[in-house]
Parts: sequence; structure tokens; C-alpha cells
Amino acid sequence: MSDAHKSDIYLVLVTLLAAVGWMFSKEAVLMMPPLMFMAARFLIAGTFLAMLALPSLCKLGRDQVIRSLGVGFVFGIAMTCWIMGLYHTDSMGEGAFLTSLGVVIVPIIARAVFAEQQPLSTWLAIPIAVAGLALLSLENGFRPDPGQLYFVLAATIFALYFTLNTRAANQRTVVDKHGNHLEKRKVPALPLTAIALLTVGTVTFAQSALSEHWTRTLTNPPPTLYGWVLASALVATAGRFLLQTYAQSLSANSHGVVILVLEPVWVALFAVAWFGETMSPLQLGGCALIFAALLVNRWNALRRTIKAIRKPKNPAQSG
Repeated sequence: MSDAHKSDIYLVLVTLLAAVGWMFSKEAVLMMPPLMFMAARFLIAGTFLAMLALPSLCKLGRDQVIRSLGVGFVFGIAMTCWIMGLYHTDSMGEGAFLTSLGVVIVPIIARAVFAEQQPLSTWLAIPIAVAGLALLSLENGFRPDPGQLYFVLAATIFALYFTLNTRAANQRTVVDKHGNHLEKRKVPALPLTAIALLTVGTVTFAQSALSEHWTRTLTNPPPTLYGWVLASALVATAGRFLLQTYAQSLSANSHGVVILVLEPVWVALFAVAWFGETMSPLQLGGCALIFAALLVNRWNALRRTIKAIRKPKNPAQSG
């Protein structure tokens, strides 16, 4: 099996872990301040991975550490917007589809910031996604609620994070201002993930300390809160983002993360089963358009995959 196919399989597993993480996080923010939860979640996950990655961390060069911190800082801002969206929303399924817009934006960021060439399907997907976003906003008469705005902002910043994470996890050659070709060594998945998660935890901890009250949570935490925090930290954070970074290290193409389109589908299904959520026909239509935009954006890859599945097996290889 090629590295590209392994990357695809791992990213599918990532979407399942991510969807479960939405459930864990929603349960936790019902019992504690959202940014405080994010700080605890990511500091626990980052510390756990850092202990496993200690030998690798000691071998990193200065440039590798700086790039990992940059990935973590952007990731921290995106996660801040995401958790605030989750805190304010009444529909996790809708929020997941809005956040998934980041997958469409990834190639745009890669083209605008890093001059990566993008296929025509990317530009065809954008107006479809915008139409879906408009339908999701019509429920409030073109006055989107704070949760929707946070999710859309998170999607945009997640797109930059995905691109930076892919570039950090892969070795590449860059040209400096003097025309010299320099090798940018890749950062191994485990130390890259550990540094990024610790950075997210630090960013959200600082924001929480400045804007939230901790007294009630620290003095009288509900017994189940510890379980939700640990599950979020170890399963939906440490496990999920380590697997995602490793998957991205197997493919140098930033648009590979479009497979994460499956995440909102799982989230919507889990939200119905777990929380009994429902969506209006207008909201379902908006989600369907966003999903269609993601499929259009990844159409060439989907077509190649379908052809590979349908391709008859070579009789010479059947023995």
C-alpha cells in the first residue's frame, strides 16, 4: 500500500476521533468555562505526548522548533474560535459543517500564501460553499448568531493551520532572497504534535486567565467532568492530532486534508444519537451544499479513487 493511500485511511480514522471529540467537548463546556477546558485539554495531551517524544524533542534544530511553535500558535487561535462557537451553538451538526469550510479554504491559502497551483475544481467549489453558508444563516434573517461567526472564523484559521502543518511535517526545498536553495528538514510527527498541542494549551490558558472565572470549577467540579476532560485530552486530542500529523507527513499535498470532509457527517449523526439534535430543512440544505462543495473541491482525487476501485485485478497478480 502506498504512503498516499495510508494517509487517506489514517485521515478517515482522524475524522471519527474528531467527531467523538465534539461530543466530549460539548459535555465538558456545559460544566466549565470553555477556554479553561481547552487549556486543560491541550496541556494534558501535549504533556503526555512530550514525555513520549522527549528523545526526539532534544534532537530538533532551532528552525524545526520555531516552525512547530508557529503551527501551534495558529492552531491555538483556531481552537479558541472553535470552542467559543461550540459554547454558543445550539446545533453541533451545523457547527461541524461550517467548520468544514476550512477544508475548502486550504487550497486557497496554499495558493495565496505559498504559491501552490490549484485545480479548477477548487474555484468551482467556493461559490457552492458560500451558498451553503448563506442557507445556514437564513434562519436568523441574515443575522448569523455568534456561534456561526466563530465557526466560520475558526474554519479560515484552520485552513492556515492545515497548510502549515503539512509543510512542517514534510521536507522541502526553499529559495532565500539571495537565490540560494535551502533544505527545510521535516519535523517528525510526534515532537511536532507535542509542541503544537502544548502551544495551544498555553495560548488558551493565557486567554482563560484574562477573561474567565475559575473559582466555581476549581472549588466544586462535577465528578463526571474529570472523565470528559481526560477523554478529550487523550483520545480526541493526543491520539487524533498525532494520527493526523503522521497522516499529513505521508503526503506532501496540502489538499489531502479534504478527506476531513467526513468529520461533519459523523458529528451530525452522533449529535442526533447523543444529544437528540434536529435540523430544519433550510439548515439541511445548507449542510448539503457545503458537503457538495467539498466533494467538488476534491473531485479529481475522488475520480481517481473510484477508477482504482473499479479497475479489474491483473490475473498475473492474483496468485
